[in-house]
Amino acid sequence: MAEVSATQEPALKRVIGPKLLLFFVVGDIIGTGVYALTGQVAGRVGGALWLPFLLAFVVAFMTAFSYLELVGKYPKAAGAALYTNRAFRIPFLTFMVAFAVMCSGITSASSAAIAFADTYLKEFVDLPGWLIAPLFIVGLAAINFRGVSESVKTNVVLTCIEMSGLLIIIGAGVWAVLNGSGDAGRLVEIDTADQTALVAITSATSLAFFAMVGFEDSVNMAEECRDPVRIFPKAMLWGMVVAATIYVLVSLTSSLLVPADELAAAKSDALLKVLDVGAPGFPREVFSAIGLFAVINSALINMLMASRLLYGMSNERIIPKVLGTVHPLRRTPWVSIVFTSLIAIVLVSTVDISVLGGTTALLLLVVFAIVNVAVLVLRRERVDHPHFRAPTIIPALAAVFCLYLVSPLSGRPARDYAIAAILLSVGILLWLVNWFLMRSSETGDRTPAPR
Repeated sequence: MAEVSATQEPALKRVIGPKLLLFFVVGDIIGTGVYALTGQVAGRVGGALWLPFLLAFVVAFMTAFSYLELVGKYPKAAGAALYTNRAFRIPFLTFMVAFAVMCSGITSASSAAIAFADTYLKEFVDLPGWLIAPLFIVGLAAINFRGVSESVKTNVVLTCIEMSGLLIIIGAGVWAVLNGSGDAGRLVEIDTADQTALVAITSATSLAFFAMVGFEDSVNMAEECRDPVRIFPKAMLWGMVVAATIYVLVSLTSSLLVPADELAAAKSDALLKVLDVGAPGFPREVFSAIGLFAVINSALINMLMASRLLYGMSNERIIPKVLGTVHPLRRTPWVSIVFTSLIAIVLVSTVDISVLGGTTALLLLVVFAIVNVAVLVLRRERVDHPHFRAPTIIPALAAVFCLYLVSPLSGRPARDYAIAAILLSVGILLWLVNWFLMRSSETGDRTPAPR
């Protein structure tokens, strides 16, 4: 255990090396996104559903260059919130960026908890979702509290399992095509029934982008990585390439074997539909079991990220310092873990999580646009160590693409904007509460001690 003074918090434990970080990135991106989104993307774009996943990867890959430069300069937890604070020095903007990122992580984890309780587990045992989902969050909190080493090693196992499910889909598709099944003509079909081809593609891309997010979560783990400046570039970029390759292959397989309208009608069971066509007789229970592990992994990584985000913001004195409290034995930010877990339990118990996916992607695209601008602003700030530097044109283009996917020009439904407005209103209210708490804390710190 690290020795600390009576007034200093112990540091987080640095246990993540390059291989564990690579699995963290791959596991966080793959998560439950492609399992749930294949049918929805097909409903927006038609048979060419591989194209939105590829375009989403390009925009995310360009944004990753900004994150890599910034995590190299500032290898600390808090990620986008830290970069926003350093670049613009506007506490309100910093808080809202952090709120948006935290919402994305907790909402994704809550969605996974509900999927675990109400979808995959019911293939084996029928238990009430209102009981299982909160217990699921509590179990994640226990792993998170136990230690980052245990958490990321668990992630390695779960990532391998969830990747096996997607490889089964790809393998079934290859087998079916080699045996004469499949229609290659569907790969270039774009649904233009009530919209232009451009709107169909960009609308589907804005949705598929949600499946590509997750790479940005890894920067919140910087203080628990060994030599983060050196290992981040290869781990993040290779992790994104691996995830995107699997996504494109899965989408190609899906379109070859099943018409787009049938994929859209199947919704979250789209990949099971593909499996039934490509490998009839394959036990659905096996794929459902893999789905169970996929949602566990997605939820675990998102709760890890959310707790480290609050820890990092506390260290930057943006939120109350109590949220940065580190357990002296486990060396994990236990107060932040408890706080984010309680929010997730409230969400799974009271809110219809299914409507928040598009809104989460919308908020993250705004955050990515801000980060892409922040990296250019922070070029004026030098650090005394070498780090990755992105070509200037890449963050500039990435910011433009992110803002386009945020705008109504991309065909985004009005519901996403309405829900985003509600969430941001909650964020503003929380910022006011936080402002009063921080002001009271500063006043108390300046009060002279009694003699």
